[in-house]
Formats: sequence, structure tokens, C-alpha cells
Amino acid sequence: MIYVLAAILIFGILIAVHELGHFLAAKACGVKVNEFAIGMGPAIFKKTKGDTTYALRILPVGGFCAMEGEEEDSDDPSALNNQGFWQKLLIFAAGAAMNFITGVLIIMILYSSAQAFYSPTITGFAEGCPLQSEQGLQVGDRLLSIDGKRVYVYSDVSLLFGLNTDATFDLTVRRDGEKVRLNDFAMTRAEYPDQNGGTYTGFGIFFGVEEANFFDRIKYSWNNALSFVQSVWVSLEMLFTGQAGIGDLSGPVGIVSTMTEIGEQSDTFKMAMENIAYIGALIAVNLAVMNLLPLPALDGGKIFFLVVNQISLLLFKKQIPSKFENYIHVAGFVLLMILMVVVMFQDIWKIFQ
Repeated sequence: MIYVLAAILIFGILIAVHELGHFLAAKACGVKVNEFAIGMGPAIFKKTKGDTTYALRILPVGGFCAMEGEEEDSDDPSALNNQGFWQKLLIFAAGAAMNFITGVLIIMILYSSAQAFYSPTITGFAEGCPLQSEQGLQVGDRLLSIDGKRVYVYSDVSLLFGLNTDATFDLTVRRDGEKVRLNDFAMTRAEYPDQNGGTYTGFGIFFGVEEANFFDRIKYSWNNALSFVQSVWVSLEMLFTGQAGIGDLSGPVGIVSTMTEIGEQSDTFKMAMENIAYIGALIAVNLAVMNLLPLPALDGGKIFFLVVNQISLLLFKKQIPSKFENYIHVAGFVLLMILMVVVMFQDIWKIFQ
């Protein structure tokens, strides 16, 4: 039960952090915030300071930042609708930026005592592996990209190798300080002896570890966050190309279930909290990327209309009436809620199967 509560709390904190980003940016730009709330549901504490009411609500999930002029136009000079392009852009993007920063900070904390990291640098080949040659791969090669997608951290190697279905790869490696490209490089899985005296099915490539200092840990944390970003884009690409479907999506119920399962399978409580926090970092980065998609009701959709309006104003001296934009965002919100309900019931069905 404690892992369920921890997962729900992390999910709620990440949404609240998103709204905190909007709040801080709004205050920095001089925009009037009518209410900033942590949590949802009935308020258990309220305090008004200046123009803003600060509230703590009973359900520890999410929060909101209600800005003047956000839902409808206001004559107040400090209303959101009366701000310039750059102020609005900063405010709309701040929530996603806050989520991304949170993800990076969580990873940095988790890796703060790490002495070494797995590396995408080849340290050897299994006996009988045909990939090592003058024209192929060599010991010391560091994988930089696989099929056009960058290798940020070691875990990207297995992910990107696994996405390939035709056994022909486009690889880029760093060799002796120079980039070497291996296009249409044939690689097939086979059974090879591993380094522990057993066997495994794979490509017969061995990777090593690299010692890490303070700056290495910062760099690795940043690259890990960028790897998360890439994984989101890969997932979206698979969704649009039909390689994945709605059945592969997970909503809050599925995410909490996964985090709980990971916690229960961990060897110690400390390890469980670290694993759940790592998933929390992944979710934080996912929220940042997904919120910036140019879809109605999302921050990315608001930024899209902001840019379209700016271009329209420069070219035609006109803008899209705010009421029509609001209609589109409301319609988008309804569709997103329907999708979330579908995914939620799907997650519940998976749990009870």
C-alpha cells in the first residue's frame, strides 16, 4: 500500500510542479494570478496575499494556476490576454520547463553517489562474433547513433537495437576521435558465450563501464533526461506509424500500477523508493514533452495559436478571435478527457485480467 501512496504522491507532485512553473512565470511577467492551488477538491486552507489567493486542497493530486484573462478576455492591464508575445510564450512554456528541470534534478539526486556508469563503448566481442573487422565494428568504438537516433546513454543501445526489424542497421561510431558511419550494416542475433561462462542470445558485443566524477554525473543525468525525451518521440512515432496502438498506452492508473509493481519487486525499501523516483523522473520528462505538443487544450496548443496569431497580425493585421480559440481548446480538452477515460478503463481491465 505504501508504494501505491508513494506513486500517487509523486504523480500529484509532478502536476503541481507544472502549475508552479506557470505561476512563477506569471508573477515574473506581472500577470495577475487569481488563485494558485496545490491539490484538487475542497480547500482545507486558504490565504489571500496581494491579488492572489493561495489554497491547499484536500486531494493531493495536481493543482492549478488561475490567471486573470486566461479563460476569457479581461480589461485588467495585468491580465494574461493583455500581455505581449514573449511574456505569453514564457508563461505557456514554463510548466513544461519546470517538469523537465524536475526530471533532471531527480536523476541527479539518484546518481549523486554513482562511481561509474555503463558505457556504450565496445570493450570486446564474443567468440565467433562476425561483427568485428576492419570494415565493421572494433574494440573501442563508441556508439553515437543507431538508425538515425542518438545514443545518449547505454540503455539506448538495447532499446534502439530492439526497434530494428530488418537486421540491417545504420550505425555511427566514434573511433580514434573521428566519426565513422557504417551504413546498411548487417547484424543478426545468435547464441554466444557470455563473459560469465554461460550463453545468451544477442549480437555478441560486450560493453563496459566508465568511472564517473562529479561533472560526469551531471553530464550523464542531462543525457539521461534527453534519452527520456527521445523515447517519447519514438513512442509517438510508433503510435502514428501503427507499430503501437491505443492498447499500448497507459494513463495514471497504469502508471501508478507499474510504479507499485516496481516497488514491490525491489529488494529493499531504499531501492524501491529509488526505482519509483526514477520512474517519476521519466514521467516528469514525458509530461514536459507531451504538454508541448501542438494540440488544443495543451500548452503546446496555446503556443501554436500564439505563433499563428503573431504571424497573422504581422501579415494581415488580424488575429483569431479569442472566443473561437477557446472553443477549440474546450473541444480539445473534451477529446483528451474521453481518451483518458478510455485509457483508464483499459488500465483497470489489464489489472484485473
